Amino acid sequence: MQSIINYFKIFLLFFPLITNAQDKPNVVIIYVDDLGYGDLSSYGATKIKTPNIDSLAQDGIRFRNGHSSAATCTPSRYSLMTGKYPFRKSGTGVLPGDAALIIDQEDLTLPTLFKQQGYETAIVGKWHLGLGEQIEKDWNGSVKPGPLEVGYNYSYIFPATADRVPTVFLEGHNVMGIDPNDPIQVSYKEKIGNEPTGLENPELLKMIASPNHGHNNTIINGIGRIGWMTGGNQARWVDEEVTLTFADKAIQYIREHKNKPFFLSYHATEPHVPRMPATMFKGKSGLGYRGDAILQLDHTVGEIVRTLKDNGLYENTIVIFTSDNGPVLDDGYEDGAVTQLNGHNPFGPFRGGKYSAFEAGTRVPFIISWPKEIQKGQTSDALVCQIDFLSSFANYFGSRIPQIDELDSENIWESFIGKDKTGREFLVRSAGTNSITEGHMKYILPSKGQAVAKLTNIELGNNPEDQLYDLEKDPGEKNNIAKQNPKIVKELKEQLIKIRGLK
Repeated sequence: MQSIINYFKIFLLFFPLITNAQDKPNVVIIYVDDLGYGDLSSYGATKIKTPNIDSLAQDGIRFRNGHSSAATCTPSRYSLMTGKYPFRKSGTGVLPGDAALIIDQEDLTLPTLFKQQGYETAIVGKWHLGLGEQIEKDWNGSVKPGPLEVGYNYSYIFPATADRVPTVFLEGHNVMGIDPNDPIQVSYKEKIGNEPTGLENPELLKMIASPNHGHNNTIINGIGRIGWMTGGNQARWVDEEVTLTFADKAIQYIREHKNKPFFLSYHATEPHVPRMPATMFKGKSGLGYRGDAILQLDHTVGEIVRTLKDNGLYENTIVIFTSDNGPVLDDGYEDGAVTQLNGHNPFGPFRGGKYSAFEAGTRVPFIISWPKEIQKGQTSDALVCQIDFLSSFANYFGSRIPQIDELDSENIWESFIGKDKTGREFLVRSAGTNSITEGHMKYILPSKGQAVAKLTNIELGNNPEDQLYDLEKDPGEKNNIAKQNPKIVKELKEQLIKIRGLK
């Protein structure tokens, strides 16, 4: 009898800890690639329907002024992970597929924060933050450091983007399906091996590369890539199976970790090029393969949410859906994105797109759902950014960040859960040049770069003169009012230059 009493005493002693652990919300970030503000029916699209993503918005908050920190992928992902503007560190431009890891292992990262709170942490999908300590690396052995060294307990990724070699999956430190008798070699300097290329063997292509984009090197699965690769034939993915593979890994992870709080980064590849969706989605959108890829993305979101619901996790799971930057149509392949647009407007009411300092470069879909705590069906005009997840979750956990002064991340937790409709006081964003938004006024720093990217047909926002826009009256940034408002220009320019460290 005494042993039974002692058992219950011990159980009661630890019961609050068990309860607290179960009360912690799971967090799933669905981070997508090159999706525009106007690509979802919940954000006004009429030529395509995205019911599963729309359902997330109906279950939580749809932000109309939500941003990535940059208009391209690597710098936005760097900011998401570290809470720092990408210009704080050199080498945070769009990385080649063989780049070294650009995140300092000593830095506090978003997954590290969750790990400190007792969470299991995982990333499934696109990485594009570099691997290893140097460019020259042995893809046939242990490839590290990588996600496991910067906060994740588990990772199943591809190294960079789907249009760059090596086109392989890595689980943890190792390439999946590697054959020691067929070693992988990768180069971004010169052709290696005897693999056919898009330049030399266009008759082997099932998707034609757009001229001068650089997608005409080694052919893999009938698609020319950036960079050269030889070997590793057994390990190479099939594009039509990439999303299905990632989705299966994410679903499996949720099922296996349902009894302990987890932080899952699901980094989708859609609708980044090459857009080669599974056969079940091809031709379904009427908008070319880009539209089909968005339908595939929406289906995947539905499967992840269904898994959360089936395992009794959805009510206490924070699901964040957003994109690393804005949209682009022709980004390297002739896939119908331009010729089959059919009235669809991925850019919404905004100017620019991927690569651009104009609004469409970083103003992206931004949805947060948490049925247990967030009131359903909200819309918010609060100025929010992905860079702020680090400080905001730290505030939620009551966790002190020792190097808080080194971060650009701000605590806007109240905005993320819908209780504050203002958000940030100001936000700096990176493209070819920098911009700063404060209130409804946006200033773009002068730049000598080209005004329009010829290959992608996107206005980049570069101008040798100051640019100032009133986003409340002119969301499309058509009317430059800098000359009429010299005082505002002076104040914002000085603030931007100070933050940017240009003086």
